[in-house]
Amino acid sequence: MEAYSVFKDLAIIIIVAKFFGIVARKCKAPQVVGEIIAGLVIGPCLLGWVQQTDFLLQMAEIGVILLMFSAGLGTDLKELMKTGPIAFLIACCGVFIPLVCGALLYMAFYGAAPWGSEEFYKAVFIGTILTATSVSITVESLKEMGKLKGKVGTTILSAAIIDDVIGIVVLTFVIGFKTPDSNPMQVVFSTVLFFVFAIVIGFITYRVFKAVDARYTHTRRIPIAGLAFCLAMAYIAEKYFGIADITGAYVAGIILCSLKDSTYIEEKMDINSYMMFGPIFFASIGLKTNIDNLNMEILLFSICFVIVGLVSKIVGCGLMAKICGFNGTDSLKIGVGMMTRGEVALIVSQKGLSVGLMSPVYFTAVILLIIVSSVSTPIILKILYAKSDVHAASETA
Repeated sequence: MEAYSVFKDLAIIIIVAKFFGIVARKCKAPQVVGEIIAGLVIGPCLLGWVQQTDFLLQMAEIGVILLMFSAGLGTDLKELMKTGPIAFLIACCGVFIPLVCGALLYMAFYGAAPWGSEEFYKAVFIGTILTATSVSITVESLKEMGKLKGKVGTTILSAAIIDDVIGIVVLTFVIGFKTPDSNPMQVVFSTVLFFVFAIVIGFITYRVFKAVDARYTHTRRIPIAGLAFCLAMAYIAEKYFGIADITGAYVAGIILCSLKDSTYIEEKMDINSYMMFGPIFFASIGLKTNIDNLNMEILLFSICFVIVGLVSKIVGCGLMAKICGFNGTDSLKIGVGMMTRGEVALIVSQKGLSVGLMSPVYFTAVILLIIVSSVSTPIILKILYAKSDVHAASETA
């Protein structure tokens, strides 16, 4: 493929994604829904104008990094500390119930497997795919609605980050039991070590940024340095600690969120995300979809997989939110906000393929879950928040 053909791909993605984003907004749906549908339309699933390439995958990865960094910058740190313990409980329940339900679904289709057998680990792995939450799409939807900084939005964001960490640990344990060269306890240790590192480096970095910000207030060198710090934390998290790079980017945003110019940094990051990297990331979800190998058995399993994946997250996270004191509507918002799947589910699936825990034919089910959850979550959240706003307005009238 010619090197300059990437310009054609980028032009098509940006124009079509923005067009569908505007159409979605006119239809009272979040723009990200339109951008995901745009990927479906121009990808292998329909028109085939754009094919997924390594370059586009890397651009999409930058998109999700910037999105998570902006989410961290826009976080209310006091509210995050307040919701932390509750978010941890919600995340634990949001991992356990989908894990069990996914394993039972596999056994329902292919028979109960004895404990410790290879089929048993394949069933557990299917459940493991369902554990991870893709916070990026929910974050973008909440940002569009101006609800990201509220108690519910902060709880969803915190729980989703914890959820991903727990999901990666579960994945490592499953692989560890199947392959003797993996060390699950090492991953647990690395995860704890990363957060210790983040606290130490965060304290130092914040003091440096605070001093520079006081001297050079509202200058472009602040967001430039912030972007460099974000990318460095994403790299360090993935390279040296085995933690998802999006977690490193989010932590970088959290470290800088209390700066006087944090809003200014966020605005500059949003320009890059809105212009190019955001549309590429959301469209890339649609580009990954290919239905060539679909048959009736896989289709039926995929439909059940999607239903179980969505319902188990709503029940698991929503039920724990209710137990932790949220009202019924807010508990449902948290459950719905946690049901999106995305980049982490793809990473888990690809890891399963590489170690023989999942057959390639089931990748269709994972892609279908990502698409359905990514499209439905923003729409349902918007409906729930609209009803809440109407109810709140009627009570104050």
